[in-house]
Amino acid sequence: MVEIQVANPGSTLGEAIGALIEREVNRILRPIAEENNCVYVSAGRPNPRTGKATKLLLKDTAGNSYNIDSVIANQQMQPLVLIESKYIRYKKHNRDKGSWICTAHYSLRRTFPTVRKSIAVLAGSWSGSSKAMMQSFDVSLFEIGFQKIVETLAFYEIIFNWGEKERDKAIAAWQRWQQLSEDQYAEIACSLLTDIEPQLRLALGETLDTTIPRSIQEVEVTIETNLGESRRYMFGSIAEAVDFLESFDEEVILSDESGLALWLIEEDQQ
Repeated sequence: MVEIQVANPGSTLGEAIGALIEREVNRILRPIAEENNCVYVSAGRPNPRTGKATKLLLKDTAGNSYNIDSVIANQQMQPLVLIESKYIRYKKHNRDKGSWICTAHYSLRRTFPTVRKSIAVLAGSWSGSSKAMMQSFDVSLFEIGFQKIVETLAFYEIIFNWGEKERDKAIAAWQRWQQLSEDQYAEIACSLLTDIEPQLRLALGETLDTTIPRSIQEVEVTIETNLGESRRYMFGSIAEAVDFLESFDEEVILSDESGLALWLIEEDQQ
C-alpha cells in the first residue's frame, strides 16, 4: 500500500475516524428507516455535469444552507430526522461544533415542521457544558468517549493518545492507520459504536413508529414588539393558550418590569 503524506497527520487521522463513524451510523440506521417506509438520504443530488454526489445541503427560510450528514425523510421527501456525526480531539473545539449543531438544527426544525428528532453522535472529547447546550436545543446525544477510541485503536497497534505537540506520535499513528485493511476499518467502526448501537436503534424506531397517535404536548406563544423585544410563553394545551390571549393585557405584558435583569440584585443581609 502506498502511504499518503499529509501536512497534519493528527488532523487527517481524526477526519478518517470521523468519516468511519459516520459511515457506520448510516449502516446501522438506514435499514431501520427503510423498514419504516422512509428514505435515508446521506448525500445531495448528483452533479448533472460530473454525475458525482454533492453535499447534502438543507436551506432554512432565511436562505442559509446547512451541510447535514444524513436526513431521514418520508415518501413525500419531507424530513423527519436530522443526523450528525461529529468527532473532536480537543475540547477547545467544543463550542464551535456544538454551537453549529444547535444553530443548524434549530433553524431547520423551524423551517421543516415535519422534523421529529435531531440526533448527534459525538465522538472524542466533549465537555459537559457543550453537551448540555445541545440537549437544551432538543438534540438527542449518543457519545463515543475519547478513551473508547484510544482502547479500540490500541488493539490495532495505533497509539492515539498523543499530546497536542507530539507530532512524531501522530505521524506514526497515521502511517499505521494506512496499513489497515478495509475489513479492519469495518471492525473498528463496529467496535466504536457497539455501546451506543442499541440506544440508537431504539430511539430511531420509536421516532418513526406510525402507530403512536399524535397529540399536542406543548403550545408556544411568542410576542414581538416593533422595538425588537420578544416575550415567549409556554402552555400545556391550546385551551390554556387561548385563555392567555383572551385575557391579554398589552400594558402588563410589555412592561419592562416583567423582564429579567442582567445580574440579580441581592439585598444586603444584615
